[in-house]
Amino acid sequence: MNAAGEAWREANRAMWDERVPIHAASRFYDQDGFRAGGGDVNAFEAEEVGDVTGKSLVHLQCHMGQDTLSWARRGASRVVGLDFSEPAVEVARGLAEEIGFGPERASFVVADVYDAREALDGAVFDIVYTGLGALCWLPDLDRWAEVVASLVAPGGFLYLAEFHPLCDALDWDTGTRFTRDYLATDPMVDDDGGTYTDGPQDTVNNLSYQRTHPIGQVVTALAANGLRVDFLHERDWTLFGHFGSLKPTDRGYEQPPGTPRAPLMYSLKASKS
Repeated sequence: MNAAGEAWREANRAMWDERVPIHAASRFYDQDGFRAGGGDVNAFEAEEVGDVTGKSLVHLQCHMGQDTLSWARRGASRVVGLDFSEPAVEVARGLAEEIGFGPERASFVVADVYDAREALDGAVFDIVYTGLGALCWLPDLDRWAEVVASLVAPGGFLYLAEFHPLCDALDWDTGTRFTRDYLATDPMVDDDGGTYTDGPQDTVNNLSYQRTHPIGQVVTALAANGLRVDFLHERDWTLFGHFGSLKPTDRGYEQPPGTPRAPLMYSLKASKS
């Protein structure tokens, strides 16, 4: 759990808090378009999760809540978003109100994901959802899986969509050579400024800690906590330009023809019987 003591959490929180207003104003998140009815979860996620009509859903590490609210638009009877960034949750609550979802249909909670059971008063959900770019911010996958399993109602499931951890180990230029240990346990410490949304940004709180969580670690942690893996899908395309060699396509980003392929994203469903 240790990454410079508990400094990892406060560093990451300060980094995300500062970036919330940048993200909220960005073309990347297009909140005006979302308010007007646009935006949605990714098509492959909607297909794999299936019909959510009448189901309850909790979105862990929800950031500003747009995916959370998209599940409500798709018919979920109740959605709850949880994130450790108070500014992000404030934006999410504002969005929910603006598009007509009251707190009985869509609510948002400020809490660390490891404290989700207590923060949600022991509630369980038909679907526990975690979207792209979430697990890398957590140092302890066993503890995460324990929390996740406690939130899944009997007969419910976890759905996880993530960038493939192999991307952390491959070189930036081509994505075909190992430059970092795939099984590394030490944190990736970064202090670069800016963010992943539109254009360069001047930022102050830049220190962050991330971790690589190999696929085997994810699956084993979930199985050890009583969840049955229904599927694990690896994809040779992604929604983020991890490598300079990736080319935009109608699906996202892919390696050019003739380049050795590596998995760039994965998705997983794990059920509680």
